[in-house]
Amino acid sequence: MNLSNKQKQYLKSEAHHLKPIVMIGANGFTEGVLAEIDNALNFHELIKIKVSAEDRETKKLICDAIIRETKALPVQLVGSNFTIFRPSEDKKISLPK
Repeated sequence: MNLSNKQKQYLKSEAHHLKPIVMIGANGFTEGVLAEIDNALNFHELIKIKVSAEDRETKKLICDAIIRETKALPVQLVGSNFTIFRPSEDKKISLPK
């Protein structure tokens, strides 16, 4: 599933008021962090993650790994905040066509 520009804009507006649920710090991207992200996606569908990495390349690698492991869709990466979306079975967020 890919998101259209209209759907991304909608998700960005929905995520604007959200605070980061998961914070990735000095220990990096671990199995425990992956489990927390997975649980948060199951419950919320749309989450923000704060990635505290020194350089942009490391941050990009962590974000790519999160997308690959959780099978989520990237919405936005601004500074150290990364927003992802994965629809659940309950379909809490209805996307525009």
